[in-house]
Amino acid sequence: MKIKYLHTMVRVKDLEASMAFYALLGLKETRRMDSEAGRFSLIFMAPEGQEECPVELTWNWDGDDDLPSDSRHFGHLAYAVENIYEMCAHLQANGVVINRPPRDGRMAFVRSPDNISIELLQMGDALEPAEPWASMESTGHW
Repeated sequence: MKIKYLHTMVRVKDLEASMAFYALLGLKETRRMDSEAGRFSLIFMAPEGQEECPVELTWNWDGDDDLPSDSRHFGHLAYAVENIYEMCAHLQANGVVINRPPRDGRMAFVRSPDNISIELLQMGDALEPAEPWASMESTGHW
């Protein structure tokens, strides 16, 4: 029996803020479906050249007040990055909190505007520990 990965879906409260966050990670909108009857939008975003591996942002036009405040039941999205230090610096410079800094040169966690945990993993071997990351404490939940 064959199986094929399609996408990961997350519900978002603020579509613009969420799309801006995923764009900071390097994802681009690849497809969109707006349902007038259902009053929702599905926006698929993926890294360039990996359009077959999208995250689906589901946005309800009339709001989503019933979303839990902490989306830990979801788990996390994971992305491999070329240079974890550069990615974390880029995100931090754009106002994203680095919840679990890449102290080991290998792994970091951040959260989206909708409290979705995002795991960032260094491609290949871990980088040598470097400041300010090596001595940075974790912040909040990841």
